[in-house]
Amino acid sequence: MDDKYETIIGLEVHAQLDTESKIFCSCSTEFGSEPNTNTCPVCLGLPGTLPVLNKKAVDYLIITGLALNCEIASYSKFDRKNYFYPDLPKAYQISQFDLPLAKNGYIKVETEEGIHRIGITRIHLEEDAGKLIHEGSIDQSSGSLVDYNRTGVPLAEIVSEPDIRTPEQAREYLNYLKKTLEYLKVSDCNMEEGSLRCDANISLRLHGNKKFGTKVELKNMNSFKAIEKALAYEQKRQRKMLENDKKIVQETRTWDESKSKTISMRGKEEANDYRYFPEPDLVPLEIDERWKKDIEDRLPELPAVKRKRFIDEYNLPEYDADVITDSRDLADFFEDSVSEYKDAKVVSNWIMGEFLRLINEEKMAIEDTKITGQLLAKMLKMIDQDVISSKIAKTVFEEIFYTGKDPEEIVKEKGLKQISDQDELESLVEKIIDENPSVIEDIKNGKDKAVGYLVGQVMKETKGKANPQMVNKMFKEKIK
Repeated sequence: MDDKYETIIGLEVHAQLDTESKIFCSCSTEFGSEPNTNTCPVCLGLPGTLPVLNKKAVDYLIITGLALNCEIASYSKFDRKNYFYPDLPKAYQISQFDLPLAKNGYIKVETEEGIHRIGITRIHLEEDAGKLIHEGSIDQSSGSLVDYNRTGVPLAEIVSEPDIRTPEQAREYLNYLKKTLEYLKVSDCNMEEGSLRCDANISLRLHGNKKFGTKVELKNMNSFKAIEKALAYEQKRQRKMLENDKKIVQETRTWDESKSKTISMRGKEEANDYRYFPEPDLVPLEIDERWKKDIEDRLPELPAVKRKRFIDEYNLPEYDADVITDSRDLADFFEDSVSEYKDAKVVSNWIMGEFLRLINEEKMAIEDTKITGQLLAKMLKMIDQDVISSKIAKTVFEEIFYTGKDPEEIVKEKGLKQISDQDELESLVEKIIDENPSVIEDIKNGKDKAVGYLVGQVMKETKGKANPQMVNKMFKEKIK
């Protein structure tokens, strides 16, 4: 920002763990169900009910901790975090306080300023609260409704150290976290559905000072872009206040996208006293070495390692490796194809071009497409064998994408086989030459690029099925 002030940022990320059932009961975690249909006496906090811990949620948190270089506690416990809020039916949340499951981790992020190490204080398990639905406008509210379907969905809360110094570092930290969680397949990280949520704390202090400034909490931001903008705005706002000797108050603010500014939600003069105490209905959690080793053995190759391997092993440009390793499913699709078709750069071009174009147009998840890496490889071999042209291949690719059919079957059904018959092509070339005397004259006068126009005419006549290399060669020989 400048040499006078140093920005201190810490982030708290809540990621919904992608289990089929909730953390303490067997209710479904499915998103989008009718309100209050995925509930039971346990997640509604009715008297006489007892929680039963979901082992998969524990496994997911352990693998997340290992991937983020954390120490996994051999002994941890659950606590009751007491506070009243309408979407928390028990008036307390089962969480972890002084003995979290994972702690003392770190990640490294890269920005224009270089590589920066960001510590992770802790990762702990807790249950999610419900969702409030407000009716009417803010000024004329006619009441609020609550949907308890989300209550009890398992959450991993990932708390960073106050090591982040710029909004750009915050964005890259969040990108790294999101990509890692998706690679681990422990969360779908869908911010629109609330699967990934982030609160930020930001303060400024004079360079050289050890004491932190007064922090402001930023909440209810629905994208990484919004978080970066909000932090950048707060940097400028707080700096201006300090320059004018104004006191910064500890408060909670939110980002107003329409006004491109943060606005105050409520004051926060003191830290909340949640009156934590050990959860009496759950025994402490003991993780032995065998359990930890079993989870460690399931760790997949993580994005940064995979990216480097793709550059070294497949000789991919850095840009290609960045795009393809951005998603585990995309990286798996790439390797599936390269195992059958060895030209990795050609595979990469098709993935970054036609494949991602269709994915974006259809707004589809990669795992929901019909095409496989082997089918792409088979189609690329057909191009090399002159069975189809590169132009026709795009039509074939779309058909595979939507239907999952074998490319050979598609070419046969639609009559897309490339025309490579010498006599058939020669008669077409002569016809085009006769029809375009002025173009022929231009070529004879040195305008070699005009040959491309003639080739295009043949391709038009054959609906893209003529062998373009053969046609190009024929034109050059005949005109010469």
